[in-house]
Amino acid sequence: MPDKPGSMLRKDLIAATLLLSLAGCDMIQQQMGIEDPIAKAARTDAEAKAVGGACRQSGRAIEDCYSIYSWLPKAPIYEGWRDMDAYMRDNKMETIEPQLPPASAPGTRRKTPGPDESATGAKPGKKASDKN
Repeated sequence: MPDKPGSMLRKDLIAATLLLSLAGCDMIQQQMGIEDPIAKAARTDAEAKAVGGACRQSGRAIEDCYSIYSWLPKAPIYEGWRDMDAYMRDNKMETIEPQLPPASAPGTRRKTPGPDESATGAKPGKKASDKN
C-alpha cells in the first residue's frame, strides 16, 4: 500500500521542526549565556597570551604576571611573554612603565578606605599606645 498523502506531509513537518529546533540551539545558548567549551578555552588562551605580552612590554617579571593574573592559565601567559621578549629584543624596544595598577581578578572588588579610615587602615579613635 502506498503512503497516504497526509503521512508524507506529517513526516516533512516533523523533519522541518526538528531541523529548525536544532538550528536554533546556538541562538538559545547565546541567549542563556551558555558558552561552547572549545571557544571559551580558545578565548582564554588568546587573552592569556595577550596578557603575557603586555606584562613583558611593561617590564613585569613572569612570576609577577602569574600572581597578578592568577585566573588565567600559565602556559599561554608564558608564551605571550616569551614572544614579546623576542620581539622587543629584535626591534631594540624599551619597556613601557604601566600607568595604571594591575586589574583585579574577575568577581572581586577592591575595598577602598572610607572617609573615617586612614591610608594605613587603622580605625580612628584607636591609638597604637592604647591597650585593653
